[in-house]
Amino acid sequence: MNQSVKPMQGVRVLDVATFIAAPHAASILGEFGAEVIKVENPKGGDPWRRFGTATEMPDRSLAWLTEARNRRSVTLNLRTPEGAELFKLLVKDTDVVCENFRPGRLEGWGLGWDVLKEINPGLILLRVSGYGQDGPYRDRPGFARIGHAVGGLTHLSGLPGEIPVTPGSTSLGDYITGMYGAIGVLMALRHRDATGEGQMVDMALYASVFRVLDEMVPRYARTGYVREPEGTGTVNACPHGHFPCGDGTFMAIACTTDKMFERLCAAMKRSDLLAAYADQAKRLAARETVTAEVTAWTSSMPRAEAMEHCVANDVPSGPINSVADIFADPHFEARGDMVAVDVPGIGEVVVPAVFPRLSETPGEVESLGPALGDANEEVYGGWLGLSNEELVLLKDKGVI
Repeated sequence: MNQSVKPMQGVRVLDVATFIAAPHAASILGEFGAEVIKVENPKGGDPWRRFGTATEMPDRSLAWLTEARNRRSVTLNLRTPEGAELFKLLVKDTDVVCENFRPGRLEGWGLGWDVLKEINPGLILLRVSGYGQDGPYRDRPGFARIGHAVGGLTHLSGLPGEIPVTPGSTSLGDYITGMYGAIGVLMALRHRDATGEGQMVDMALYASVFRVLDEMVPRYARTGYVREPEGTGTVNACPHGHFPCGDGTFMAIACTTDKMFERLCAAMKRSDLLAAYADQAKRLAARETVTAEVTAWTSSMPRAEAMEHCVANDVPSGPINSVADIFADPHFEARGDMVAVDVPGIGEVVVPAVFPRLSETPGEVESLGPALGDANEEVYGGWLGLSNEELVLLKDKGVI
């Protein structure tokens, strides 16, 4: 295993975005060796710095420390002519820019794609917005919650007839979009390696959510079927959902095939149930009855015992973990799914590790969210060759 050369080593990324989606793409690249520079407004920086749980440092919340990993920070006011010119100088020697302003905002500052690609024809520009760079909704503000709603996911979430609930984390769409954005950047870099040409990657929050809706699109197109909220189950399989246990906890069981149901019946010691409902179609027709039988079984014992029976019979199942359960789970520990990083002035902070796991060039968490402007001198003085006097003047003018 060679950890000295990482797959993204030599790639320079400017992260001029805020909050999660586009910065998450930059974080993924940084975990695998890219040099990531966070470009922030001198007045307070990225609002994500103060989002969530505070730490001993008021502008470095736990949310910031976690998601702004593996990057350094420079301050730069892109709204000023001087700031825009400095940004152009940085772009000249940059491989990737990640941004998530509303469409047209960069253009308003004289930093649109037409300008940036002229400066650096090999540049990859990742643009994340609520609705994409074109279309009738392009100017609307976007957040993950709105992306979940517009993209079709929220409609499925919750119990039938009740108010739709938040589908998982309120930021789920941001993370999905950041992953798609990173994939787009990687493909664009591969194309550039072959041709020397950069390109723009256009990613919308609603689109990343829309892409993960199983068969809903072709089914509606063919039959007009509108999938509705299904609570803890699914219309396509039974028993397949969440079940209460005798100790007040819950577990998940998945039986998408007849063979899986056969294994579950063996775990339950219910050959009669298998005889009556061996076929998926029969189970779907008697969904309430089958679900009630499984519920009665899981409710009759502690979750650990139910899990033992399921595991022994190869039934797809798992505990519905709280974060406290995750910290106590030996599998998470064995795979190193969390890492502790020491942050000066704050202490040890535990964060999720790097995914995916590469066998030969694994990523790593080298640092957590930086202090505001911690790389100003290195970047502006070292990269661009500005003197101390020029840096002081730019700071006094509010440019950096």
